[in-house]
Amino acid sequence: MEHDREMNLWLPGWNSGSQAEMTESRLFILSCFIAALIGILTIAYTAFQWRRNINLGWMKAIARSKKNPKTRHKVPLAPHTWVLESVSRGKNLNCCVCLKSMSPSQTLGPMVASDSFIHRCSICGAAAHLSCSLSAHKDCKCVSMIGFEHVIHQWSVRWTEITDQPSEASFCSYCEEPCSGSFLGGSPIWCCLWCQRLVHVDCHNNMSNETGDICDLGPFRRLILSPLYVKELNHTLAGGILSSITHGANEIASQVRASIRSQSKKYKHGNEPSVDPVDSGSTGDTSSESMADAHKTVHSSNRVEENCNGGTNVGDHYQDGELDKKIESKPSFKRSGSINQKDESQILQLKQKYELIDMPPDARPLLVFINKKSGAQRGDSLRQRLNLLLNPVQVVELSSTQGPEVGLFLFRKVPHFRVLVCGGDGTVGWVLNAIDKQNFVSPPPVAILPAGTGNDLARVLFWGGGLSSVERNGGLCTMLQHIEHAAVTILDRWKVAILNQQGKLLEPPKFLNNYLGVGCDAKVALDIHNLREENPEKFYNQFMNKVLYAREGAKSIMDRTFEDFPWQVRVVVDGTEIEVPEVGTELVLI
Repeated sequence: MEHDREMNLWLPGWNSGSQAEMTESRLFILSCFIAALIGILTIAYTAFQWRRNINLGWMKAIARSKKNPKTRHKVPLAPHTWVLESVSRGKNLNCCVCLKSMSPSQTLGPMVASDSFIHRCSICGAAAHLSCSLSAHKDCKCVSMIGFEHVIHQWSVRWTEITDQPSEASFCSYCEEPCSGSFLGGSPIWCCLWCQRLVHVDCHNNMSNETGDICDLGPFRRLILSPLYVKELNHTLAGGILSSITHGANEIASQVRASIRSQSKKYKHGNEPSVDPVDSGSTGDTSSESMADAHKTVHSSNRVEENCNGGTNVGDHYQDGELDKKIESKPSFKRSGSINQKDESQILQLKQKYELIDMPPDARPLLVFINKKSGAQRGDSLRQRLNLLLNPVQVVELSSTQGPEVGLFLFRKVPHFRVLVCGGDGTVGWVLNAIDKQNFVSPPPVAILPAGTGNDLARVLFWGGGLSSVERNGGLCTMLQHIEHAAVTILDRWKVAILNQQGKLLEPPKFLNNYLGVGCDAKVALDIHNLREENPEKFYNQFMNKVLYAREGAKSIMDRTFEDFPWQVRVVVDGTEIEVPEVGTELVLI
């Protein structure tokens, strides 16, 4: 009993002691966990800063090597083609001049940072501060190496993350060691802008001595337009324009002198000078308009002479920090119906900045058309990625002022070439119509990179249903491999003529590729087109674009816009009349 009483007396004390020890142990465990977490974060931050310093050291080493005459590249100088870009998109980038980070400062507010801009090269992807771009090295991708016996490697810094890279390009081309670097450092690397191969800066001298820095254009050599066959037309273009200006000025002067003489004769005979308002007005407008266009083109050609990479695209961009206002525009053939094919070819020849000469008969270069307004409007990023993989001259951007005729005219002397259309069904039809007008002896086969909203034709031809499917299947590198090995098939294209009851054409014939919508379907497509032109910012996502299509379609159905459509249309196929249903979506698909 006494023993039990002692146990009872000691138990409360033991319980209170165990609770205190448990509390202390919990606090110890919590403090250890917090200390471990802080340690892990410290190690991660230190590793990040270490890696950043390593990358900065690599860039400085490469910058020093550029000043070394022994390692100076043999390719012509090519200035960067600068475009304005929001500083928020320049994260994880370094300025190619001062090597400082392009990320917005932490002291700036989010609104101020969003309104700030940087310069980004649309060809090689290099970035620079607005104040630094004037001092940038002219080491961009040179599109023309005319006069060279072989294509020379053009080694450059990896200023941006390479989204599309061949799998074998992750090792040094000379020592075959990995070029990804290690945690403790590594050797700085160069990347060839043509073949995408890598080489350590320390290995470059030995490789150059052994191979002469000759580039074979990499795995896409059959698709790349070799710079050996691209000739600049700057001086020829300027001379031709100056001669046309002189010729036009002489014509105007002779017309003025003739009109003065005729008026003086009529005045001497006592007659009032009479002027035909139609003839004189049209002649005067045409002359002044042609002179203005010629003056604009001369201004543009003088600016192009400063840049090796003028490209075939028109638009506002920056070269070495200065705004290059290219104001030459595609003539409006709708406004002037008297322009024939010969006049159009002369106009296109004046707009050309490059010419393809001495192409080998087995060359199969790829001509790329990009419509940046298609689908989710990702044409700018696609263009930059394709500029890295191909020759920027062969990548043409489509717009309201520049159609496919510019690129097709450039490739008119290439016997065998292929076409890649980056856009939707409408863009594909636009390019196919332009190819038909060129009257090629052997029309080029056309591949599709589905960048539109529906991409029905791309689905039918097994090119995919959208950019997401292309990215899932390996990106642009896999896409280019498929283009090189794709089989050519024949596509039926239908000519549609709209006649009145007397059998006369109401408008020029149209062509359809895979479907033709009449009625509600056509109205929805037209409404979406007009909405895209007015508010392009609304079409930022492929799924949301389909939602807008569904909304406009439901609106047309609810409004019963085509309520009387079945009684207004007769469909006859091969002499057999097809009954149009009175209910449904009120459209006809052929």
